[in-house]
Amino acid sequence: QVPLVESGGGLVRTGDSLRLTCTTSARTFSTYSMGWFRQAPGKEREFVARISSGGGITSYADSVKGRFTVSRDNAQNMLYLQMNSLVPEDSAVYYCTTKVWPNNPDYWGQGTQVTVSS
Repeated sequence: QVPLVESGGGLVRTGDSLRLTCTTSARTFSTYSMGWFRQAPGKEREFVARISSGGGITSYADSVKGRFTVSRDNAQNMLYLQMNSLVPEDSAVYYCTTKVWPNNPDYWGQGTQVTVSS
């Protein structure tokens, strides 16, 4: 089991920044590539960003490229998503997950709400 807990969401204005954090007690954290998805009301869950197990390789959805940065601290079992230049279209529930590749285990956090006002 890999319990995942997100935090850091909130209500911000257009142009503001937020940093999301995901933590786990699982000792296997550093063996998994990890990432973030988001889901807005009435829309399907969509990929946001992923990072390799060692942190050296990252990839992003086109909609967030250049504004969001995913990182991790394996010593602390922490995954981060730094979100800059937020816009209302970024409003969604953000989920931390191990399911960033088809063969990865299917673990998800409970989600954290991000709301960006115009």
